[in-house]
Amino acid sequence: MKIGLFGGTFDPVHRCHVAVATQVRDRLDLDRVLLIPSGDPPHKPLGTLAPAVHRLEMVRLAIAGESFLEASELEIRRPAKSYSIETVRTLKEQYGPGAELFFLIGLDAFLELHTWKDAPSLLSLCHFVVVSRPLCRFAALRTLPVLPPLDPIALAHIDSQGQDRLDFPLTGGTSLILLALPPCEASATDIRRRLRARLPLSNLLPASVESYIIQHRLYQEASDRTRVEG
Repeated sequence: MKIGLFGGTFDPVHRCHVAVATQVRDRLDLDRVLLIPSGDPPHKPLGTLAPAVHRLEMVRLAIAGESFLEASELEIRRPAKSYSIETVRTLKEQYGPGAELFFLIGLDAFLELHTWKDAPSLLSLCHFVVVSRPLCRFAALRTLPVLPPLDPIALAHIDSQGQDRLDFPLTGGTSLILLALPPCEASATDIRRRLRARLPLSNLLPASVESYIIQHRLYQEASDRTRVEG
């Protein structure tokens, strides 16, 4: 089996998350993609996320009807901080040696990989699928300290849209797969700002997720405080 691992805060999950999972699945012919909401991310201050139970349910709503996408409770069930290396080790044990794991991540987040716990081991345990992000260039990977030397000409070629995929071998038999995907303009930060300001969402969210947010009054803190103080 070829299984994609797509982690994130999903605060909230939006249409670009679903689009990335779907496009990567199609491009790499994956059997399944797990969307894994983080419980207590090491790089996020406590209290800055919507409760994990809500973020998980929003993921479930967003992918309803997509048989190859699955919401995973793995990280939110951990009582302590959750690290990607622990998640990958758990899933490798769960799925066994016959499964290939593909870690999906945006280029902007991947450029911080050297700050992650046990990053070299993580690169040797699963394939990394790095997808393009607005205002980021794959050429920046040349200076990432945890990677082997990468061909600068090939990186420039994918940045200039001369090709849409590059594969580089990594230690342990894994690969670094770079994918240039069509731009998708949606940001969880902007969505939260719009919700607090009661601005239109312009179809940035699946309808079921938007209804859930309204029903549970998520991301309304600023507007509620303004109304009380006024």
